[in-house]
Amino acid sequence: MVDPQEVTQFVIKPVPVSNGPSEFARPMTPPPLVYQELPHGPEFSVYNGRLRSLYYDWVETEEMYWRLRRQVGLAHTGELATEIRGPEAAKLLNRVFTRDVSWVRSGRCSYQLACYPDGGMIMDGVLLHFAPDHFWYVQGDGEFRVWLRAQSEKFDVKVSDPDVWVSQVQGPLSMDVLAAAADEGIPDDFTYFTLAKVHIAGQPVVISRTGFTNELGWEFYYHAGVDAIAIGERILEAGEAYGIHTIPAVATNARRIEAGLLFAGVDFNDQVTPYDAGLGALIDLDREDFIGRQALENADRRQRTWGLQCQESAALHGDTVTLNGEPAGVICSSAWSPFLQCGVSIVRFEDPELGPGAEVEVECFDGLTRTATVCALPMYDADRQIPRGNLVDIPEIPTAP
Repeated sequence: MVDPQEVTQFVIKPVPVSNGPSEFARPMTPPPLVYQELPHGPEFSVYNGRLRSLYYDWVETEEMYWRLRRQVGLAHTGELATEIRGPEAAKLLNRVFTRDVSWVRSGRCSYQLACYPDGGMIMDGVLLHFAPDHFWYVQGDGEFRVWLRAQSEKFDVKVSDPDVWVSQVQGPLSMDVLAAAADEGIPDDFTYFTLAKVHIAGQPVVISRTGFTNELGWEFYYHAGVDAIAIGERILEAGEAYGIHTIPAVATNARRIEAGLLFAGVDFNDQVTPYDAGLGALIDLDREDFIGRQALENADRRQRTWGLQCQESAALHGDTVTLNGEPAGVICSSAWSPFLQCGVSIVRFEDPELGPGAEVEVECFDGLTRTATVCALPMYDADRQIPRGNLVDIPEIPTAP
């Protein structure tokens, strides 16, 4: 076991990527609770200027996948929060996002998209609404905060870094862990996409009924000034009886692909509209003007992004999809699904007429070209009953044929 006190200096100091001239170095900061992952041999990547564990050398990825699906996992993510505060906070957000934020009452969260003037997507993320003049937007990897600050010039609002870290506790037993970890227990009416303020080991923490796995779960946000180690240790202690284990990104990747949760900069970019990405339902053209509205009014509204299932192997990323020998699309994300027992991918087609049920050819990790079938997203639990807590069946681990 790693002593958290022994890694304190590692935790709080930025780590340079290279030993070359400083102007070429890219700073990155490990999460305060990174010490919990070190015993598992983590391999890291840089995400929002922060370290995010990709996989563990000493723990099997499939074991972690099933821990997430059947018990509970703790992931220290690289999501970045931006604070929007001031009398015109909602007005700024309505200018930037594709749907109205005014219907989101205080104490609730909402999934929001932002586009460039030409309709291409900048970012997706979760908006936390604390009060009429106080919001956080929690995003994936990208420079959205810079864009938001640029758009705030004519509004009575301050866009800033709240200096918080984001982790998530996900899995069918995650609420049991919250009940044991939070000093106050589970907050009243802590329903899907609700936020609350609690204390864990006496430390103030914001929690939300959200996550990037489509499992039952919650995320917690803590300021840099709190005792992060006390929080982390309490959660691990509370979760020990339920089989909690830290999990890296690769262990959640197959699950979020199954669920159709898109990864900013990977499953969409600035050349992809929300319609292309299958997110057209999140565009409200019947309200006040927002950035990108005119372009989206005139855009092709057909969906081009779908799921793809391939037996025996997973698809290679990139331009590996063909139809009748001709290039047909791009594999954006791909993984092996231990639950579905097939390769699962998110694919974007050139031809919007291609959709569920269509068969294409795809190059796979095993070096073979195989037939794959287009499917809807999510690949199961279409009504998202699992994260709502309405579907609580623990999935069985398939037996080998």
